[in-house]
Amino acid sequence: MKNMFKLMFLLTLLCGFSSCSDDDEPVVPTLEVTPANLNGTWQLAEWNGQPLAEGVYCYVVFNRREQTFEMYQKFDSMYARYITGSFDIEDDPYLGSVISGEYDYWNGDWNHEYIVTDLLESGSMIWTAKDNENDVSKYVRCDKVPDEIVEEARIENAGN
Repeated sequence: MKNMFKLMFLLTLLCGFSSCSDDDEPVVPTLEVTPANLNGTWQLAEWNGQPLAEGVYCYVVFNRREQTFEMYQKFDSMYARYITGSFDIEDDPYLGSVISGEYDYWNGDWNHEYIVTDLLESGSMIWTAKDNENDVSKYVRCDKVPDEIVEEARIENAGN
């Protein structure tokens, strides 16, 4: 009888282990959202789950030491724009890492603060507007802002 209980216990234990699945998707480790991990050039690849329309772009170059940014964009205007400013990262105990920014030359704060998630070593991250969960941007790391975009922004800004 004692052996029967031991056998039943072993069978139960064996069934418990066999029910665990190895098919679970692997967890992709994310990086901590810090100025050092954001440092470099990022291109807006998707906005609200859709790729950007042809001719529309946004590149952000983060400088970790100064906590400043340079932005080259043709997103909300028909002309290329070069915008500079500073950024800050705050850890919210409920939301996680939140990035905010201020434009140079007294142009004010960014329209939104963004919750930064899925900052991957492979070079992508997701920004979700803190006050609008439907405003989602995906950025991918790139080597640099293309020369023709820098030139276009320089020409447009020289005319202003």
